[in-house]
Amino acid sequence: MLVLATSVVGAGVVWAVHRVPPGSSAGPPAAVETVAVVRTDLSATVSLTGTLGYGRAEPVKGGRSGTVTWLPQAGSTISRGKQLYRVDDQPVPLFYGGMPLYRDLAEPGTVGRDVRIVAANLKALGYEIGRQPGAGETVTRPAAPGKSPAKPGNPAAGQGEPVADPASTAGGQAAGGSTRVVVRKGEGVLTGALIRAVKRWQQDAELPVTGRIGVGDVAVLPGAVRVDGVTALRGDDAATPLLTVTPTAKVITVLANVTEAGTIQRGDQVTVTLPDDKTADGSVSAVSTTVQQEDGPAGTAESKRAVTVTVDEDLAGIDAADVQVDLAGETRADVLAVPVGALVALSEGGYALQLADGRFVAVTTGMFAKGMVEVNGDGLTEGMKVVTTS
Repeated sequence: MLVLATSVVGAGVVWAVHRVPPGSSAGPPAAVETVAVVRTDLSATVSLTGTLGYGRAEPVKGGRSGTVTWLPQAGSTISRGKQLYRVDDQPVPLFYGGMPLYRDLAEPGTVGRDVRIVAANLKALGYEIGRQPGAGETVTRPAAPGKSPAKPGNPAAGQGEPVADPASTAGGQAAGGSTRVVVRKGEGVLTGALIRAVKRWQQDAELPVTGRIGVGDVAVLPGAVRVDGVTALRGDDAATPLLTVTPTAKVITVLANVTEAGTIQRGDQVTVTLPDDKTADGSVSAVSTTVQQEDGPAGTAESKRAVTVTVDEDLAGIDAADVQVDLAGETRADVLAVPVGALVALSEGGYALQLADGRFVAVTTGMFAKGMVEVNGDGLTEGMKVVTTS
């Protein structure tokens, strides 16, 4: 037997159908589940599909001519001071830095950012490099034997040698044709102690002990790398692309549409769902400023921006996979909320909540998030018990 009942809430009518087992008379209503109205913060979640991997592979080109005699295997990890490849059967070690070495470093007093890279790497490898002059200090660069000293503002003088420009000289030419140079921020100085450190490192690395570091003697990359692929063969000339590398840390790349990417910022917290349904916490490490076109539904083109996500835990055993990335969207703070199952639909539209004593309260809804819904209604307060589906 079906018992049909109605309740009036404002101008609306709530229809409820109660099923009574056959052969029984209507008795007391069955127990219902109730929950308390809570005051909380709700956040909408944006779910995007990402690809777990090592990021985009970048090519590495040899810095000088010679014969390639050894290349690493794909999947190898190369860190600071380790050989990345060999040319003419001599190792080409990896240094960390933001620019390649573009000139031979040999003459005492040479100043530049490339010298700073050499000094920082040798110090990190445990070599004593002595004191490095700081920014604003003046150093003297002796004149090279048999060469005319370079004059400020004359780019042709001393070709291949550091030339002191007017903005970085203190007093110009010193006695004996040497040049005084002011060290700028981010620059290093090839001091006698640093040259001795270079020789000790060369001996340990089984390189010719000359105290000179030539162009192409080391490969300078931003950090440790994983060899993604080898593009050259042993016997090839080294002054060509030799291999491709990626960072060693796994990252997740998400292609978000331009509107979504505009709301995402570096440092935003995310939750990543892995193929085995386990979740891991992470954060946005970069949002690309480059817009790229991707194929959309029915052959349409969609504008996308790449978002890079790093995960806090080690993802050993998974080198590549599609994952779900959940990012927090709009947030509603300090609102009343109930489970979505507590909403009762009104016949003319809108919703109500049924109180534990059977009364109904009409409500307006706000944000829906994670099974909860923001509600507002006359007389609705935190802690009030309402009926919900089990």
